[in-house]
Amino acid sequence: MDDLPAALYQQLLDEARAVAARAWCPHSMFPVGAALLTRDGRILPGCNVENASFGLTNCAERSALFAAVSQGVGRESLRALLVYAPGVPVISPCGACRQVMLELMPPECPVYCVGHDPSASRAWTVAELLPGAFVFPE
Repeated sequence: MDDLPAALYQQLLDEARAVAARAWCPHSMFPVGAALLTRDGRILPGCNVENASFGLTNCAERSALFAAVSQGVGRESLRALLVYAPGVPVISPCGACRQVMLELMPPECPVYCVGHDPSASRAWTVAELLPGAFVFPE
């Protein structure tokens, strides 16, 4: 797993916090922000966007990853993802996000998860988040 320098980690956290403040979450009141780092140093933000029909809600992680795809950022160009949620001690990606991460991110890519208690933050690789994942045969 790629250990990020402290200053870069803080930059991702600051971006994730800022984008969490823009989350559209009138139903759950549970804002989440994500900051996706590319190998060339760009940071692509994403926040959760809810819908009254909860199945149509999009998580912050997927918002950031879909932004990367729409901007032509390929899988091997991704260096790290940080997910932040102020409403819990530490956040963990949902199953749908884990499946999307597995397809759109390198398996060794780190995913940093942070809540309102920085001492409880966790880091996993994409592969660790979804062992035994479903993949199409090549």
